[in-house]
Amino acid sequence: MADTAMSGAGTTGGDDPLQRAIWRLRSRGCWTDAAALLTPHVGSAGAAVQRTALLVERCLFTGQGWAEAEDALRIAEAVAQDDDDRGAAACERGQLAYAATVLGVRDRADEARSALGRAAALLSPGSRTRPLLDFRRGLVAEHLADAPQSARPAYHRAHAGAEAHGDTLLLSFTWRHLAALALRDGEVAEARKGFAESLRIREDLGFLIGTAPALAALAEAEPEPEAARLRAEARRLFHLLGGIPTWLADQLHPTESSPAGV
Repeated sequence: MADTAMSGAGTTGGDDPLQRAIWRLRSRGCWTDAAALLTPHVGSAGAAVQRTALLVERCLFTGQGWAEAEDALRIAEAVAQDDDDRGAAACERGQLAYAATVLGVRDRADEARSALGRAAALLSPGSRTRPLLDFRRGLVAEHLADAPQSARPAYHRAHAGAEAHGDTLLLSFTWRHLAALALRDGEVAEARKGFAESLRIREDLGFLIGTAPALAALAEAEPEPEAARLRAEARRLFHLLGGIPTWLADQLHPTESSPAGV
């Protein structure tokens, strides 16, 4: 499974003590604890959406917590005050539906497309959420519609928007997914560059929970023995974090009939 989309909300936290605390928890996969810090503030649309994003991210990484994410989403939709708030909530609804579909929990592909389309209509052109929306629409095109030719321009728009808004974490995802499309087209050097940049960003940010997928992705574009070293490091982190993300297990643990390190 491909590395999945995330909200940039809470990234590193800057000078805000609450956001720094949320980032420390989130970056280590403690989404429930991070979301709990926002519970007293869910009357604010921004806090409600951020709390939802954390719980949706938990679903993506663990395959659990669907009911909690749905409840948080309903609150975010209820407290939205303007079109940007409603668009951000719709973006999270689309992501939750995408996650349920791509993880095989329930086919909600139509809901994902509808919600992301609604978000596109609501969000202002300069909204900080729009690059994330573009990225998620790329994911739907690539992984639900099997249309990489449509996903590529969406990822490019997301990449440019993330650069403009300084969303460094989102850049790690756009680098990674553009690299995956390059690898698919046989452009190995370009793929290696994108995967390496994605990994560098995550290591620099201390995004521990996303580092194993980045290592495994880079391994796909590297020759042996470097690929085996990267996979071994990815396996170490995967086990250190309790087998999260769950969807990475098949990639990191080949069957007994497969050669070691493949």
